[in-house]
Amino acid sequence: MGVNKKVKTIPATRTPFTSAPIAEQKKRKVAGYARVSTDHDDQFTSYEAQIDYYTNYIKARDDWEFVKVYTDEGITGTSTRHREGFKQMIADALDGKIDLIVTKSVSRFARNTVDSLSTIRQLKENGTECYFEKENIWTFDGKGELLITIMSSLAQEESRSISENCTWGQRKRFSDGKVTVPFKRFLGYDRGPDGNLVVNKEQAAVVREIYQLFLAGKTPCGIATQLTHEGIKSPAGKDKWSASTVKSILSNEKYKGDALLQKTFTTDFLTKKTKVNEGEVPQYYVENNHEAIIDPDTFEMVQRELARRTPGRNRHSGIHIFSGKIKCGECGSWYGSKVWHSNDKYRRVIWQCNHKFEGDAKCTTPHLTDEEIMEKFISAANQLLEKKDSIIADIELVKSRLYDTTELAAEQEQLTEELGLVAELVQQAIKENALTALDQTEYQKRYDALSERYNITKEKLDAVTEEIEKKELTRAALTDFQKALRSRQQLLTKFDEEAWYTLVDYATVYSKDDIRFTFKDGTEIKA
Repeated sequence: MGVNKKVKTIPATRTPFTSAPIAEQKKRKVAGYARVSTDHDDQFTSYEAQIDYYTNYIKARDDWEFVKVYTDEGITGTSTRHREGFKQMIADALDGKIDLIVTKSVSRFARNTVDSLSTIRQLKENGTECYFEKENIWTFDGKGELLITIMSSLAQEESRSISENCTWGQRKRFSDGKVTVPFKRFLGYDRGPDGNLVVNKEQAAVVREIYQLFLAGKTPCGIATQLTHEGIKSPAGKDKWSASTVKSILSNEKYKGDALLQKTFTTDFLTKKTKVNEGEVPQYYVENNHEAIIDPDTFEMVQRELARRTPGRNRHSGIHIFSGKIKCGECGSWYGSKVWHSNDKYRRVIWQCNHKFEGDAKCTTPHLTDEEIMEKFISAANQLLEKKDSIIADIELVKSRLYDTTELAAEQEQLTEELGLVAELVQQAIKENALTALDQTEYQKRYDALSERYNITKEKLDAVTEEIEKKELTRAALTDFQKALRSRQQLLTKFDEEAWYTLVDYATVYSKDDIRFTFKDGTEIKA
């Protein structure tokens, strides 16, 4: 005998929000989200209009309680990382302050499929629904997630296409030699009527001062400190200068009238991550593009000085004109400054070997005062200047015999051609193997032989290129020394700081009466 079963329906008390009307008295807490991706005036109007629209749209519903309209202005849509309004809205939703988010479309919410879906799922688990007007998608619908996946993927591909088009346009400008800089943060130039660089005379004076101070021996850090003390604004309009900003100005080829384009490139259109271009994409060098602030010879001299002051062999501190310039003849260490009687009227600065009191074998070389070093330098420099004509002639002979790179340049060109040929043969072998059924053992032997030939050629080319660079660097340094000698028409009657920096490499102290100055051409003179 069957039992009459009675089924009682218990109504749901937490029905999810969907596009269908919900028969409950509790109002839904609703927020809007508005975003524009640029700061153009027309987009700003759209931005303001979106805020007004969503405010009125939400308040017009009796079953909705207006929370607020969250906004992001001038933010790209490919990532949620820097969208503060968006992040605040999600945080408020997870705190239970929002039940429903209304926005224009999937692409307004996020153009990154992963970001979009993970955020929607996170909100869904917390009981917050999203409504996308343009696509008419309610995320609590059964078909919602499928549609979101499709629409987000399409939006991401659209973003990729836009990014690639922008990249293509930018690289086309580069290949056409069209130069642009961030003028608001670029010292020395303004944007001209044709979009090119026009010298800003007031700022150009600061650029020239930076180059002069560097060649006078100051470090980028020292220059930054001086500019800050002088009250000169940095390129970014800040009161305080940094050493990196100074170094950037010293190494930027635009100050000599040229322009290297595409120094960096974007590696990922989603993250907008950029990296220094190390050959991954083409670069373009435009010569004589605009009026120079720094003459090419001075610019190249600064580049050589930057290279000379490398971290690995750097003894240049720039703290004092004698720092890293005085060597102990006994132990080979550098002299450092020390203050005697620092708190009384007998205070004075002396220079002594940094290792004078270290270890058991203490150095016996004497300490020196600034005045003693200056006096000895004047004596040695005048001995050099008295025979400057013969020294200049000797340097010219040395440059032509020891530092000529004609043969090396020819070898470099030959190796470059061979490297290109081998690279082409490798590509042909790979292509042939992909299109034709070859014996793989034979193919591998052929590939390995070509690969080895390529590596050997590359090593030779690198060695020749390094040798050329060394010779050219030394030759240029000797040319700078010749130029400095020619500029000295008279003997020194007092200490000259510019002469110290341009002529002397270092001085070696053996005793008070035996101080030898090594000049930048290798000449050693005892004062």
